[in-house]
Amino acid sequence: MDTYLPRDKLNIQKSIVKHIEYTLSKTRFDISPQYLFQGTALSVRDRLLEQWNDTQLFIKINNPKKIYYLSIEFLLGRLLQNALVCLDLERCYKDALLEFGIKIEEIYEEENDPALGNGGLGRLAACYIDSMATLNYPAWGYGIRYDYGIFRQVIQNCEQREFPDYWLTKGNPWEIMRLDTQFPVRFYGFCRDTHKNGKQCREWVGGQEVIAVAYDTAVPGFNTFNCNTLRLWKSFPSQEFNFDEFNRGDFQNALAERDQASYITSVLYPNDNSWSGKELRLKQEFFFSSASVQNVVNEFSKLNLPWSDFPKYNCLQLNDTHPTLALVELFRILLDEKGLDYWEAFNIVQKTFNYTNHTVLPEALEKWGVDIFERLLPRHLEIIYLINFFFMEEVKKKFPNDWDRMGRLSIIEESWPKKLRMGNLCVVCSTKVNGVAKIHSGLLKTSLFKDFYELWPDKFTNVTNGVTPRRWVHCAFPELSKLLTKYNGGRNDWLAEYDLLEEIPKKIKEDGTEKDFMEKYREAKRAAKLRLKDWVKKHCNIDIDENFMFDIMVKRIHEYKRQQMDIFYCIHRYLTIKRMSPDQKNKLNKKVSFFGGKAAPGYALAKNIIKLINMVANVVNNDPDVNQYYKIVFLPDYKVSAAQIIIPAADISEHISTAGLEASGTSCMKFVMTGSIIIGTHDGANIEIAQEVGEDHIFFFGNKVDDVARIREELRNGKRGYVSGRLKECLDTLYSSRFGDTGFIHDYLNGLYNGGDYYLTCHDFDAYVDTQERIDVAYQNKDEWDKKCIENICHMGFFSSDRSIQNYANDIWGITPIEVPPPSIEKEKHFVSTSNLALQKEN
Repeated sequence: MDTYLPRDKLNIQKSIVKHIEYTLSKTRFDISPQYLFQGTALSVRDRLLEQWNDTQLFIKINNPKKIYYLSIEFLLGRLLQNALVCLDLERCYKDALLEFGIKIEEIYEEENDPALGNGGLGRLAACYIDSMATLNYPAWGYGIRYDYGIFRQVIQNCEQREFPDYWLTKGNPWEIMRLDTQFPVRFYGFCRDTHKNGKQCREWVGGQEVIAVAYDTAVPGFNTFNCNTLRLWKSFPSQEFNFDEFNRGDFQNALAERDQASYITSVLYPNDNSWSGKELRLKQEFFFSSASVQNVVNEFSKLNLPWSDFPKYNCLQLNDTHPTLALVELFRILLDEKGLDYWEAFNIVQKTFNYTNHTVLPEALEKWGVDIFERLLPRHLEIIYLINFFFMEEVKKKFPNDWDRMGRLSIIEESWPKKLRMGNLCVVCSTKVNGVAKIHSGLLKTSLFKDFYELWPDKFTNVTNGVTPRRWVHCAFPELSKLLTKYNGGRNDWLAEYDLLEEIPKKIKEDGTEKDFMEKYREAKRAAKLRLKDWVKKHCNIDIDENFMFDIMVKRIHEYKRQQMDIFYCIHRYLTIKRMSPDQKNKLNKKVSFFGGKAAPGYALAKNIIKLINMVANVVNNDPDVNQYYKIVFLPDYKVSAAQIIIPAADISEHISTAGLEASGTSCMKFVMTGSIIIGTHDGANIEIAQEVGEDHIFFFGNKVDDVARIREELRNGKRGYVSGRLKECLDTLYSSRFGDTGFIHDYLNGLYNGGDYYLTCHDFDAYVDTQERIDVAYQNKDEWDKKCIENICHMGFFSSDRSIQNYANDIWGITPIEVPPPSIEKEKHFVSTSNLALQKEN
């Protein structure tokens, strides 16, 4: 197939139509939306692969230092539109598809969300690999190719039900299976002494071996020819079929090795409430960590350089503690296979790795029992003990006889049973440790890793998270993107340099176009709200009014994020409206409260919160005295494609975590970039957003970090009375049968009364209600509200993931951009693929 891509618009369109027809003919020629999606996606992928090949060749020739971003999840979202935006071909494909009688928006809807992530951690990783490509950094993302992801959420009888997410049923046109890139990964077995190259060393043998096979997805950059790689690993058995077992009639065991291998990459975050669940989770983490490190080591070996040069060419970033075993695996390879001594290996590992911490929550800081670790990874346990021994010797020299400090710093937790602290291991073996917002990074130094900070103050730094405006403004809110481009002089370069928008509010005031801008902004916001209205009707069968205020809280369901406080407020609002006279109701700010998010299958309280939200919503939405003024909607199966519809529709967005517990949060950034105002606590990125847009542009409430510890201490010492009259009315209503049988939540409510309010829901409730009342008043002045939204949008440049990646590159990784040059017909300058050469000829 000739992929010649001419430059003029008409010929581009003809070329695209021809290419789509060709890709359709490779399967069956069918112009239904699903087959048109496959044909379109494959034609786009072919163009991406040309840029990908050029990039890989250019990197190979120049051999720069490379960054490898290890993350257990990558919440990518749909890829077709993002690829077209990066290739600057969306308009051309839109026109070409009209020749088949179909709108491109219908094609976008045919794509499944890749089920490769769950929440903020995975979405951040996706934004970061996008920015690395856009900024021309030579980078690879490494993760797991899950068959089913986490789960598909369905609400039945008000409760969350989990079903497999069959995202691969229609295939994945974006990935390339790399049978030439596979590595063995071992589990179980035993260790023994052996000799290699005349030196005594340890050897890990026996056990079970699986094969990690690479699946590559091209990651294009915006307004650049660079195209990086997301490499995901899938597990395969080293022996697919056991004929001996089969011939003996043991048909189940004949396929046992295949089945055991497939489990490893089946599901994201398997429920680890059981021993087998814990073992599978640990297998997953080691599987992708080992395969990734082997891949990097293999590529470096081709350079024939001394191992001491390894950190000069390679930097591995650990996205939280899930990939921690990568550093132990590199240690093992250097010690056992390459014959280095301990300190040589340790110096290489420490100079190669950096660690991003994403939480101060104890349950999210991974610890592994020594018993399960010894069984599954015996050699790695030996190495961890060795690392800890030398580390403890270092601590002992600096703080002699300070046994308590040594206990806190030790990688080994002397509990029963003993546990391995993966966070401590990351700190010991990394060059830099960063938090993801200023307040969070400060807490790492003063609480979570206080002893480490006193030992190595220069090791700790901050990189505030960011999100990509390409997806979260341009793709999610095209009307707003078009408006911003128009008032940026008709240029869309702000998509890669978001700070260019800062002058727009001042400019439209000075040149008298502010009124016109605001009218167009309101039209854009209305279009976004109508999209969500249609989505809610389709997925929830609830009618909502786009003229209502949209108050949205979408994120993982967790007690510290305080969805329970929001639903208690919803009950308060409902009871208040019930008491109102008709005249009072007519003056009311009409509103819809939206909730969305998944609860971990083993997290009972989170699932109960979802059930409570839906039970309250059923009563409110069916009460004729209230539903003309107020409704509640739970948005099922929250994911990236849904977020792109939900987020731009918000007027107010909820970021109300207990102060000090939300490391950063990125949904707050997406909401503000698309024109909503935050109601939130002094937590995570809320604080830095206020610094950029102004405190009067955010509705803050609640206790600050310094107050939280004091209040918890008061609760521990028996102080009660934090349940106010307004909250008591809500809780009493829940004890009654007004919303149905809520007995499932009564233990939790009893705990609130009796001091079990660790997340300060009761203590912050009245301040939250008061703030909601302030919002109701402020929303009535639409001119002032919209001005604040517009100013917020234009002052969010700091929260672009491009800025975050530049911080990582300059302050942590020590890498420089390497830009693939434009296609050249002069072969001695740079070898490029055929269609890229054709592009240059047209120019």
